[in-house]
Amino acid sequence: MTLLDGKALAAKIKEEVRQEAEKLPRRPGLAVVLVGEDPASRVYVSSKRKDCESCGFYSEEYDLLAQTPQSALLELVEGLNGREDIDGILVQLPLPGYMDEDVVIRTISPEKDVDGFHPMNAGNLLIGRESFLPCTPAGVMALLDEYHIDPAGKRAVVVGRSNIVGKPMGLLLLRRDATVTLCHSKTPNLADICREADILVSAVGRRNLVTGDMVKDGAVVVDVAMNRDEDGKLCGDVDFAAASEKAAYLTPVPGGVGPMTRAILMKNTLLAAKKRQNLC
Repeated sequence: MTLLDGKALAAKIKEEVRQEAEKLPRRPGLAVVLVGEDPASRVYVSSKRKDCESCGFYSEEYDLLAQTPQSALLELVEGLNGREDIDGILVQLPLPGYMDEDVVIRTISPEKDVDGFHPMNAGNLLIGRESFLPCTPAGVMALLDEYHIDPAGKRAVVVGRSNIVGKPMGLLLLRRDATVTLCHSKTPNLADICREADILVSAVGRRNLVTGDMVKDGAVVVDVAMNRDEDGKLCGDVDFAAASEKAAYLTPVPGGVGPMTRAILMKNTLLAAKKRQNLC
């Protein structure tokens, strides 16, 4: 069994981004907005700040109180849309329950939507046009490419149908000529479907959702989820020990998809900067 080492590949990608950023007339700029005090979001935002530093980007971070009116958040985003030194805008999700995430995402300029969530970018992904790709699914595809895993002609099963991971993951695999099944909480016989997968991607957020008997011999298993076990240790959806007995390739948690998500964010921000400087 081969581990898909996202940590190593992410470091490689960020170094390539840093070298490209050095050649630009103006360094890329990323603004990250955090609303509230979600601990996981705060850790993630802190990691993004460090990534910007390592890639030579300019970065700004906005910490808004959980009681901040949605109108104030939208006003901030509109202001960032008009900034010449800001190439990418990321509003950290999830937002507090009283805010409408769809409205906030639609307010971000599509040209600065480095998360790839704006309806225009999502639509371009659907019809196969160039767009900013959602960072986590794009990171999974980069991992497959790094290990020379070609999805063409393979049966791919994606467990989870979120707009952030599941749906775009299915579209990216379909774009690469895989035959894709998208599963969710209402899917009957989930275990039987997973056992048919040459490439199995789980992005639900439920510990041990994918057990060893759900993995086909020789399958590629990608665990996108970040959960915690009874001891507080990070784990994914997949029973790692059991899956490792059958899978040919398997992502660890942590150290698999997580670092790739952040690396692709840096890559998207670089692309946004190059486009806005008419360099591509």
